[in-house]
Amino acid sequence: INNTFASFVFLLLKFEGKTSFGMSIFNLSNAIMGSGILGLAFAMSNTGIVLFIILLVSIAILSAYSIHLLLRSAGIVGIRAYEQLGSHAFGNPGKVLAACIITVHNIGAMSSYLFIVKSELPLVIQAFLGEHANTGEWFMNGNYLIIIVSAVIIFPLALMKRLGYLGYTSGFSLSCMVFFLISVSYIQKIQHPLIHRQLTEVLPIYTELRNATKKRMQTVANISILAMFVMYLLTALFGYLTFYSGVESELLHTYVRVDPLDVLILCVRLAVLVAVILTVPVVLFPIRRAVLQILFYDKPFHWARHIGIAFALVFLVNVLVIFVPSMKDIFGLIGATSAPSLIFILPGIFYIRIVPEEQEPLKSRPKIQAACFTILGFIFMVMSLSFIIIDWATGQPIKGGH
Repeated sequence: INNTFASFVFLLLKFEGKTSFGMSIFNLSNAIMGSGILGLAFAMSNTGIVLFIILLVSIAILSAYSIHLLLRSAGIVGIRAYEQLGSHAFGNPGKVLAACIITVHNIGAMSSYLFIVKSELPLVIQAFLGEHANTGEWFMNGNYLIIIVSAVIIFPLALMKRLGYLGYTSGFSLSCMVFFLISVSYIQKIQHPLIHRQLTEVLPIYTELRNATKKRMQTVANISILAMFVMYLLTALFGYLTFYSGVESELLHTYVRVDPLDVLILCVRLAVLVAVILTVPVVLFPIRRAVLQILFYDKPFHWARHIGIAFALVFLVNVLVIFVPSMKDIFGLIGATSAPSLIFILPGIFYIRIVPEEQEPLKSRPKIQAACFTILGFIFMVMSLSFIIIDWATGQPIKGGH
């Protein structure tokens, strides 16, 4: 659920904070949301409502604690860049490791979003035209469409100098997902009228937040997590109560199965695509920051580097999505290692290494908690890798592993 959030926690841009409290919430909420929201109803159908809620609450609490560790470490050393926290904790190897994990993880996230655009946008266009099959026109070719979307929308937005400027598009993206939630709720009530019953972007947002303090940034994070918790829960609940065990791993496909030409469902699919597309530039910012930290550290801002890195990243992701369809499986493997590292392992280790023993001895409760948090990350990593390896070996997805 929190793969995108994992990487958004850690970007730093070196400017005076100018982004408002509200825009910071929009950006962080947009980063947390991700495309995984479409699979939550399927997850609930596997776990049941009670266990799903327990898991979702646990994830929200762990996410807030991860942010606390990062902000506490950043406050101790006066550094808000994830890569520089790595450098302070373990020297240059720590810096390189953090930058590489962020880069690979977020390239995977960008690729997953564009895979959705590649597969869904042609179907949406086909449905809007009233066609029951792909006619072979160029505007129904997913490869052409992701190139157009990247050139016209993603790349221009990625050229923004500050992440705060994307608060407006993040707000619109969230509005699209709210429309998605309302529609899911409405459809559920029609289907069952008797049943009336979402980290790596924190530090960059912290840097740009106006009147930034640890408490103020923690408030931004808590509000964002709470809002996405509610959206996640309601989306899963309404989707599950509409189809029960018939829900598919991608919720929109389940609705399309009912009526692929329904106007409301078409609008919902389009809104989700818009939200996904507008999230890609937000995910790109931490990658560019990581590249700058490794290759151009302490160099002043330069538009040529800023634009060149953005172009290279967008071009690379397009090539992967167009020519390497099996990358979805590869990035699933990468995500199983990078997400626990960014959310659990590195924040805990950084906290233990950075906070001085004079303030908190190694056997103090906060550091023991951070150590347990790190161990939990390793456990999640082993579990995720085990599910993936078993899936590959048997050719059958593990129902509980989704």
